[in-house]
Amino acid sequence: MLADMLTMTAMSYSITYFHSRVKVEIESWPDGILADYARIVELLMEFGPNLRMPHSRAMGGGLFELRPRGREGIGRVFYCFVIGRRVVILHAFVKKTPDTPEPELKIARKRMKEVQNG
Repeated sequence: MLADMLTMTAMSYSITYFHSRVKVEIESWPDGILADYARIVELLMEFGPNLRMPHSRAMGGGLFELRPRGREGIGRVFYCFVIGRRVVILHAFVKKTPDTPEPELKIARKRMKEVQNG
């Protein structure tokens, strides 16, 4: 499903993953959350940085989160933009608490620095 979605050429922004493990994590999500992710990532590819709440939220310093949800729970996907209208999906997890855990944010911020610094 994700592979088909990412080959769309009519969209303005392209999606890449920081590491294949990030994509595998998302693909392992329950069907409801995964379906919402697929819908929201299509919006991200179309609208880029203009995508806002309730689908996307700025986390500061160039880090953003996608906010998919399903009957099984809530997922979070951290991403950033890079030159050339590219979106890099940095980190993803299914939430188990109301607040975003700080260790999850730290992973995303560290990966974003790696992406930005080459």
